[in-house]
Amino acid sequence: MELAAVLNWIRRPDHPSGGRRDVPAGLWSKCPRCATLVYRKELERKLRVCPRCSYHHRLSAADRLALVLDEGSFEEHDEGLVPDDPLGFVDEQPYPARIEEAQRRTGVPEAIITGTGAIEGRGAVVGAMEFGFLGGSMGAVVGEKVARSAERAGERRRPLVLFSASGGARMQEGALSLMQLAKTSVAVGRLSELGVPFISVLCDPTTGGVAASFAFQGDVILAEPGALIGFAGRRVIEQTIRQKLPDGFQTAEFVLEHGLIDAIVPRGDLRPTLGRLLRLCGAPPAPAGAAAGPLPTLADGRPV
Repeated sequence: MELAAVLNWIRRPDHPSGGRRDVPAGLWSKCPRCATLVYRKELERKLRVCPRCSYHHRLSAADRLALVLDEGSFEEHDEGLVPDDPLGFVDEQPYPARIEEAQRRTGVPEAIITGTGAIEGRGAVVGAMEFGFLGGSMGAVVGEKVARSAERAGERRRPLVLFSASGGARMQEGALSLMQLAKTSVAVGRLSELGVPFISVLCDPTTGGVAASFAFQGDVILAEPGALIGFAGRRVIEQTIRQKLPDGFQTAEFVLEHGLIDAIVPRGDLRPTLGRLLRLCGAPPAPAGAAAGPLPTLADGRPV
């Protein structure tokens, strides 16, 4: 067959030249580590862990709670707390406009969801940070919700389990955001005096003021594989000390090797690991018939 005839056959003249069939957006997800294209539904079935390189994609706060909590056991607390604009802060856009945009995009009122629930039948006070909400930054409301969660855990004598995912303090609230470091540290510190366990789970990323406060105060500190964990960023540190940092610096594997955390737990093992820890800590069974409500829906309206 002549080359021209072959090319004409390949071009399929019954289709317009250069024409494309419409393909729905969002069917595929590209792994940021190995660049593999993964069918999105398959990625969701694998708990958003890449089937090729085991890269742990970030989860929303609602997805993370749904992953570890017993179905129907979650009761949200302090959902009415919403951020204010005490400084009248304006950068490229006013702070209230940024808040509204973040709320619309994530479907949550602030950068953390807190409440009570059960993990493998054991009651706990839980909280999960939402990195998609202004980088999971900690302002006055996030600090207040963490502090109230710690107080609730102490009052009910139930373990506190917090999932951190944050870029640090929220600059739009100035010194008020920095005050939350002391506030949250004192609140979770009181649990030690009461003999109430605090399990801290570091997710990607856990940095800045959150890493410098309550995230590293856990009696047991776990992390997801490959999570970025540290205070200042790599570039800032290298410019300050004028040295090249080692490969893998500030990853979960690096901080485990240097004794800053207790274990790295793959996402699929997190729920049974937490359940086992709660039993070892003597956490009481979740009360039967406790009031429970659904987790918040995702930004696109899908239930978790």
